Amino acid sequence: MNEKWSAQLPLEYIKNITPVSGGDVNEAYRIETENGIYFLLVQPNREADFYAAEISGLKDFELAGITAPRVIDYGQISGDAYLLLDFLEEGRGSQKDLGVMVAQLHMTYQKDGKYGYHLAYEGSDITFSNGWMDTWSEVFIDQRLTHLYKEINKQSLWSNKDDERFLEVLEIIKEELKTHQSKPSLLHGDLWAGNYMFLNDGSPALFDPSPLYGDREFDLGATQVFGGFGTDFYEAYDAAYPLEEGAAFRIEFYKLYLLLVHLVKFGKMYLGSVNSTMEKIINKK
Repeated sequence: MNEKWSAQLPLEYIKNITPVSGGDVNEAYRIETENGIYFLLVQPNREADFYAAEISGLKDFELAGITAPRVIDYGQISGDAYLLLDFLEEGRGSQKDLGVMVAQLHMTYQKDGKYGYHLAYEGSDITFSNGWMDTWSEVFIDQRLTHLYKEINKQSLWSNKDDERFLEVLEIIKEELKTHQSKPSLLHGDLWAGNYMFLNDGSPALFDPSPLYGDREFDLGATQVFGGFGTDFYEAYDAAYPLEEGAAFRIEFYKLYLLLVHLVKFGKMYLGSVNSTMEKIINKK
């Protein structure tokens, strides 16, 4: 990291700056100072509000009693957006405790019964509006799936047969969500294994949210795409907040969504997984 850049951070007595993993979107650094250790995220060539939704989500987590990094500062330095958080030291913990924590998150509801969020989802490759809606279907289908569908066709990422299969799947999803009774739960929005950790005391923590209020099965779908969540997690979650009938089928919708996001971001390497998931939905209808 450029010393002139880092000197503009609101930190004194910086001793060491070490690059660390920050996902596929951000540059990330561990910053050691005489007064403590911090975690820094940087998004080059973006405005300071790039991190607005993540900051809001972390604050929502705090209000819901969910352990998450505390926001220290944010802004823009030399044309780059940054977010400074306290550094959480990693330990080992229980998937059961993680399941209970996620259930607790999902038992936090939008006070007016609305779905969506007051800030858009801002990714490096794709943006979703998150506008407030009366139904979950409007958010998930109109603001997410339809947008992805248009982007996939714009980039010519699949064949005519794939396109027809998706439209068939979309009708199945529409019909299923018409009768599914959901509540607008506070969602992490990107709940894969890289966005949780266990602290030194063994307790779980969540970070890097893409927050919205929606069907809790959306988060559970994300947990099943890339692994990292064990049987203990799902059993503890279901004990704390039992799932409704048909959840396993609907969770395939949200697995498909995440795979479509990756298809847009990373290309045709995800097309096989997308098609496999679409076939599961068609065959289970």
